Amino acid sequence: MGGASSHDEASDSLQAKDEHSNSRPQYREETSAVAKECENKLKTVEKAPEAKPQVIVHEKLADVKPIYDAKAKTVKEVKLLKEVKLPHNYESILRDADSPVDRSSVDKLYDQLNTGVFLNQKRKKYWVEKKFYSNCFMLFAKDLSITWGGDTRYWKWPSLCETGGDVSVDVAELLGVWWLEIYGKFNTKMLSPGILYEVVFVVKLKDPAYGWGVPVNVSLVLPNGYKHEHKEKLQTKPREQWIEVPVCEFITSPENVGEIQIGMNEYDGGEWKRGLVIKGISIRRKT
Repeated sequence: MGGASSHDEASDSLQAKDEHSNSRPQYREETSAVAKECENKLKTVEKAPEAKPQVIVHEKLADVKPIYDAKAKTVKEVKLLKEVKLPHNYESILRDADSPVDRSSVDKLYDQLNTGVFLNQKRKKYWVEKKFYSNCFMLFAKDLSITWGGDTRYWKWPSLCETGGDVSVDVAELLGVWWLEIYGKFNTKMLSPGILYEVVFVVKLKDPAYGWGVPVNVSLVLPNGYKHEHKEKLQTKPREQWIEVPVCEFITSPENVGEIQIGMNEYDGGEWKRGLVIKGISIRRKT
């Protein structure tokens, strides 16, 4: 009888295990309402599994979004600061600006520098070339030394509207001389380092223009004393339009930091000259 009793107990145990494996665990009466609610949510998710990741993702995004945005903004700003290249020596240059420059943001600063800023009472113009952020300058006629330029018998100074704007600048118009001599000076510390620059005179031949059969001499003396000089024929140049007379190209390097001298002259031919209008000297990146 002892053996039969053991057999009955084993059967009852196996039956209990089968019932346990084929049914969900039953909550005791003291099971909390929260636990039952969780079980109901679990059943809902099992019926519609696609809803589960939506709920989880939504809850996680809601929790981390402010932190994520803050980090993204910080990373973006750091990346922007790394990518932005402020112009060489621009703060020193802008001390001579004729009007205030808005520096409240990089975008506003560059908008003004790309357009150009007048310096020293419109004697110069400073702008930054967009593609390579290179400093460029225009030395207007008022910033140049012109022999007899202050004598109204030989030169006059009309005002013309500057290209791309509503600001007028003074240009020098030759009424008549036989001794032509024009010089300008500029400090290369204001130029971007390691850049190939070109220097040109910006002029116009205004009819009646004559006396230009003899070529003019154009020259540039670098800070190290090296002088580049050649002749240019103005006689064959177009009339009544702004043209460029090339002077020289040079690379800004530690050896070339200092003052350069740029010139145009002709006084050996003995011809009386008339009709040359000088806008200025352009110093810009060679493209």
